[in-house]
Amino acid sequence: MNMRILTKILPFIFCLSLLSFSCKKKEKDYHFEVNENGVYPPNAKKNKLKTNEQWVSILYTNLFQKALSANDVYDIARVIESIGDKEIAREVIISNFMNEADVIIPSNTEMRADLDYFIIETYKRFLVREPSEAEKEYFRNYITANSNVTAEMVYFSFALSNEYLYY
Repeated sequence: MNMRILTKILPFIFCLSLLSFSCKKKEKDYHFEVNENGVYPPNAKKNKLKTNEQWVSILYTNLFQKALSANDVYDIARVIESIGDKEIAREVIISNFMNEADVIIPSNTEMRADLDYFIIETYKRFLVREPSEAEKEYFRNYITANSNVTAEMVYFSFALSNEYLYY
């Protein structure tokens, strides 16, 4: 009798084992190695506002190609903080820097001799990036059409730009 039960159970166990080890649909794990590169405008990643000390220090370095002393940075930053309208304070500071004898600004003749070079170098100097083709074209056309535009005016406008306030 044990043998009869075993012969009846054995095919059942065999079928059960076949079902458990038979082909199963395998879940596929798709993995693509793609680097995420967002398409942003050139200034989109600048989202941290410079402190007054950073702004003064970077401005001075951009205009004079040398560092400003820590005491002077501190004093000028306190002046910005003491004035209610920060933009006016920045305009006055930029004007004072531009009026100093050792400020490094190309002459108007140098600027107009190679506008593309001037535009690219100005973007690198102030905004730490390359200009887009549209930006180059805009400045090239604007400077060419307006003979009264000077390198000092261009530097002044870059130093006052919203993008210049961020890094």
